[in-house]
Amino acid sequence: MEFNRTGIILYAIEYKKCVEFYESILGLKKMFESENLTCFKFGQSYLMVELDDEYIGQKTETERFRTCLRMNVPNVKLLVEKLTAENIKVDYQEHSWGTIAKFLDPDGNLCAFKDSGKFEKQIADFK
Repeated sequence: MEFNRTGIILYAIEYKKCVEFYESILGLKKMFESENLTCFKFGQSYLMVELDDEYIGQKTETERFRTCLRMNVPNVKLLVEKLTAENIKVDYQEHSWGTIAKFLDPDGNLCAFKDSGKFEKQIADFK
């Protein structure tokens, strides 16, 4: 399987401070941004800083997902079918900004597929 792009998502409670850090201190260049996420160039990959609006204090800090390994692919549904055939639980979501499928690797790390077409459109529209 070949991915169109790969990225890392950082779920940040201190979203604005993190964006400022990666942009101003580390000097990363923005690929695009919206109200609650900013995507930076990160070598041959991307780093997406996203507001962690799912953490509401009910989990301990060690249970909270802070990162997600993102793989951009042409056909999310096809890969979801492959995962479910292997009895892997998948959280499939369709949004106006794209389709994603979140799942856990065998060690409990959060991973996600994202449709590459809408991701590339977000980049093109930002320029």
